[in-house]
Amino acid sequence: MNAAVILMAYGSPATADDVPAYLADIREGRPVSQEAIDELAERYRRIGGRSPLDEITEAQRAGLELELGLPVFVGMKHWRPRIAEAVEAALSGGADTLVGLVLAPHYSRLSIAGYRERLEDTLQGRAKLIFVESWHDNGSFLDVLASRVRGFDGHVVFTAHSLPERILRDGDPYRDQLLETSRLVAERAGLSDWSFAFQSASATGEPWLGPDILEELDRLAANGVRRVLVCPVGFVSDHLEILWDIDIEARERAAELDLDFDRIESLNDDPAFLRALGEVVQKALPVPSQA
Repeated sequence: MNAAVILMAYGSPATADDVPAYLADIREGRPVSQEAIDELAERYRRIGGRSPLDEITEAQRAGLELELGLPVFVGMKHWRPRIAEAVEAALSGGADTLVGLVLAPHYSRLSIAGYRERLEDTLQGRAKLIFVESWHDNGSFLDVLASRVRGFDGHVVFTAHSLPERILRDGDPYRDQLLETSRLVAERAGLSDWSFAFQSASATGEPWLGPDILEELDRLAANGVRRVLVCPVGFVSDHLEILWDIDIEARERAAELDLDFDRIESLNDDPAFLRALGEVVQKALPVPSQA
């Protein structure tokens, strides 16, 4: 067996100049309003003009490759390098087994399933595909998060990207997995004062999962909480949803509410996190048969 890993992320425009093409890719041919382009470009301007996601994902790729001793290729769902490019590079290198791993711990048919579809569409049966649907309860992953919140004297809010509420009608496990991760991290860290909130909802005209982080900060302040630490369990890298939604938007709301506000350091290429990803891949690979 010659295995390789396809490490996948959503993707992010490197600079504000890339925003129109990025949004067009997400919309898949549907019109993109100038208002949406301007709003996203402004957010990129506010975080310094660019996203660090490309560099972070490359560091994660290199670290995971070293951890596993297997070739690892990066593929982005909505930006470059594409998932299809990663698959072709792996096959050209002689891989006959691909492990698909998304840098998002929690499964939803609206998110993770799309990565698998792209892999399968490109692969067309040319190699065996082992797809990791979820790793939200990996013990080493939970330990890394617990180490970042342990000992905090205040209220911890766990967060993740919101999705449309309609996923619940279909029995989607996304919210349940997020709550399970949050509970397990809280148990490991010995937290008793914590809650969960969503962030990054889009204005699509339909209800999205809540409460939103801004609403949660309002609630906490009204209940007398004075210190808040945000732990984004649904994100593993610094990018727009962290640098804008948490570091700017939520922090500004916290200041209005006179809350002492901070967030954990993102996992990025922390060696302990890369070891957790290595465990996830090793668990997915078949055990070699004994001769």
